[in-house]
Amino acid sequence: QREFKQTGLGSGFIVDSSGVVITNNHVVERADTIKVRLADRREFAATLAGADPRTDVAVLRIQAPNLKALKWGDSNALRLAEWVLCIGSPLDPNLEHSVSAGIISAKGRSNLGVAENSIVDFIQTDAAINPGNSGGPMLNLRGEVVGINAAIKTNTGGYMGIGFAVPAAMARPISETLLAGGRITRGW
Repeated sequence: QREFKQTGLGSGFIVDSSGVVITNNHVVERADTIKVRLADRREFAATLAGADPRTDVAVLRIQAPNLKALKWGDSNALRLAEWVLCIGSPLDPNLEHSVSAGIISAKGRSNLGVAENSIVDFIQTDAAINPGNSGGPMLNLRGEVVGINAAIKTNTGGYMGIGFAVPAAMARPISETLLAGGRITRGW
């Protein structure tokens, strides 16, 4: 019997210069090892500080010098037709740090069949989001993180102009709670 190791690709972003990286839960779920490669091509082993499948948010830690962090923005202040930028590594590691631009098509999207058991009210955009973009930042034009690229709605598996992001208003407190205690507890 042969052992098979599968590798995956996702995106993420640094929110604290101490080495805190945010990504999607589905990017790191069931991973044996996690590596983070920065824009300058340095690679670091990452540890999972915590993950929440219901919001699809995961927090990683890396030990690295000279990190620059992105700032969180206010996703509640987003307006329909506002421009956003989505950054990630779509489809292939050689396409790392690709940027696509689009507009906010809708806010509060849920029950779309794009994330199982999700409690997220997604931000919808027409910015190109493809497999591999998951976990990357959605930025407003001030360079603030307003969402985490999370999913696409597609018949083919590729970009069809309907992408979704976890809003920063949900992702930020979830990530801070995960960082503080490693898990999210919810009432019934």
